Amino acid sequence: MPALPSSRFSITCRPRSPSVPWWAGGCRVRGTGFLLLSYLAYLVLGTGVFWALEGRSTQDRGRNFQRDKWELLQNYTCLDGPALDLLIRGIIQAYKDGTSLLGKSTSMGRWEFVGSFFFSVSTITTIGYGNLSPQTMAARLFCIFFALVGIPFNLVVLNRLGHLMQCGVHRCAHRLGARWQDSAWAQWLTGSAALLSGLLFFLLLPPLLFSHMEGWSYVESFYFAFITLSTVGFGDYVIV
Repeated sequence: MPALPSSRFSITCRPRSPSVPWWAGGCRVRGTGFLLLSYLAYLVLGTGVFWALEGRSTQDRGRNFQRDKWELLQNYTCLDGPALDLLIRGIIQAYKDGTSLLGKSTSMGRWEFVGSFFFSVSTITTIGYGNLSPQTMAARLFCIFFALVGIPFNLVVLNRLGHLMQCGVHRCAHRLGARWQDSAWAQWLTGSAALLSGLLFFLLLPPLLFSHMEGWSYVESFYFAFITLSTVGFGDYVIV
């Protein structure tokens, strides 16, 4: 029997000595230290790049905001600094609560049926944009229970849909292979078609819709589509 090729990361299991406790085990994962160091190095790399790209811009925006605030207080001497700060905090909290302050009246549109449905979807898909979060204790407790049940349920549904898509690809490959008498070429063709279709319908076409509906550029819409599809959900771009 030919020897199997060795891998850099392999698991070696040896019989456990009676004197060794059960939790110490006899299995040892090779390359764990290198894997953890690589993981840490990747995080440090991302930290450095984001720090370099966003740090100066954030500082500039902060200075501009403070300058505009100071100019506002100078132009309108009737305004009080602490009162303005309190108003700004109230506006930020109102946005977190889902209250729209634009126009002559306030609106709780983000917590109506459509907004609540959007929040439910973003919760069980673990996207979590952060633009909307429950503020009452009852809603927070229900959110915990809803996520505990909904996240595994969502994974089961996605797994079933992925299985159905895989079965469809294999069925197409089998039919094409029987017709062309070349199963390898049929599998490659159907796999490539499935990959291109997924990229088209989930990553390339949605930005066109977002760009039309939200007024974003295609790059901004593509960024939003990728952040949503990867379930990262930063919340800097959200459908309103």
